[in-house]
Amino acid sequence: MPPRLALDPPLLNAACPWATDLSYLRALYASPSTGGITTRTSLVDGYPHDDAVNTFVFFDPANGASPTSVFPRAFPADADANAASLNSFGLSPIKLATYLEFARTLADEARAAGRKPKPIVISVTGSTPEDTGAAIRAVLAAAPRINAPLAIEVNLSCPNVPGHPPPAYDARGLADYLAAFPADPAVPVGLKTPPYTHADQFSMLVAAVAANQDKVSFLTSTNTLGNCLVLRGTEPALPELGFGGMAGPGIHPLSLGNVATLRRLLDAAGLSHIDLVGVGGVSDAAGYARMRAAGARFVGVATALGRHGPAVFDTILAPRARL
Repeated sequence: MPPRLALDPPLLNAACPWATDLSYLRALYASPSTGGITTRTSLVDGYPHDDAVNTFVFFDPANGASPTSVFPRAFPADADANAASLNSFGLSPIKLATYLEFARTLADEARAAGRKPKPIVISVTGSTPEDTGAAIRAVLAAAPRINAPLAIEVNLSCPNVPGHPPPAYDARGLADYLAAFPADPAVPVGLKTPPYTHADQFSMLVAAVAANQDKVSFLTSTNTLGNCLVLRGTEPALPELGFGGMAGPGIHPLSLGNVATLRRLLDAAGLSHIDLVGVGGVSDAAGYARMRAAGARFVGVATALGRHGPAVFDTILAPRARL
């Protein structure tokens, strides 16, 4: 059985655009309010990113309007405090090997500054089960050379990769991917799941995890909700047809429901040792408290990070949020 994820405080960023390169990751790693960080999801050979297609906007979730410019360059973004996000990103254009070098750099810098290196979650995936297994093995092989605790998040839920529907929505696809995972890995390994909306999807996932307890130690729930559309007037705010994955306040109730349902089903199946990282719409202390109350042992943040920068973690960890 893989080791369990350990984060103190139990707060980190989710895999997202604001974890793409070392400049983002360095600020996240230095924050006293993150117990660890997550890299943007990478492939062994990188993703063919295209700025003209793979981008995002912030928008008002109350009416689906008032979108920002496409891919606002400012960080933090000039967006309303309660803005949601819509993205048409695929995966990171940066290769997995480079993220592993980023991890080594961050760990070495922390030690040089007299800080204890905190966990780094390397988010990976592949276009096939075999590619994904190779990515996991690459992280495991690199782990002894990196002076920080590593974990692996396997993203089986990205809704924006053309011709490649999220495997975590399909029982056969999920089984094929899990079959490629190594048993009893030396670091925590988790699955990033899409938003589920009916009972059979939850049951399918829990059954798959139960059959692979020697491979999986946590679930990250949830990724963005795909096939969403934001209009600027009568035209799509995103390029081409305008469809993308929604995150932020609009998905928060669905994410809470996913976390609560998974916690209940995992416990009932004797899988209480499988931890949950709750992600979706958390931007303040109250949202953090709700996600923890729903059953998340750890809480991840993405859209609010893009709106407010790393200072959002300080806001979230106000005294009333600590459970």
